[in-house]
Parts: sequence; C-alpha cells; structure tokens
Amino acid sequence: MHFALLLLQTPPNPEQAARIMAAVLPIIAVVTIMALIVFIVPFWFICKKAGFSPWLSMLNLLPLGSLVLIYILAFAEWKTVPDAPGALSYPYPPAPPRT
Repeated sequence: MHFALLLLQTPPNPEQAARIMAAVLPIIAVVTIMALIVFIVPFWFICKKAGFSPWLSMLNLLPLGSLVLIYILAFAEWKTVPDAPGALSYPYPPAPPRT
C-alpha cells in the first residue's frame, strides 16, 4: 500500500527544493556552531584547571568525542597545585557549636 502511494506522488520541483535548502542550511550552520561553543568552551576551562592541554576539548568535534573526554577527565589523575605553606585550612565538615 505504501509503495503504491509513493508511486502516485508528483516529483518535487527542483527550484522549490533549492530555495528550501538555501533557507535551511544557514540555520543549521548557526545551530551547529552554537552547540559546539556550548560544549567546547566549558570543557576548555575544565581541561585547563585539571592540568591538561585545553586543546583536548576539541575531542568534542568528533562523534562520541565528548564521551571519550569525560572518561579521560574522570579517570585521569588531575595535576592540581597544592596549597601554599601556611595557608589556613578549615576542617570539613565544620564542628558543631558547643553549648
């Protein structure tokens, strides 16, 4: 039944299809660029604070790259800077008040 309905359709007008594509392609490009910015910029800062190269955030450009980057950040040893000597350290959690 569906095949018969497919054969009964009129062919699309090439000019109309070209106009539709000309209108849709810029919208798709802008949405793609915005989505990449939403993913790359935060991962750039996370990688920088974790001691990795910020260029590692470009893995988001690859398919499943975000998943790979999350695994790298989750299971790698972060290169953090230790506290300065003499810095105040507070116990966590704070002690309850004395009565």
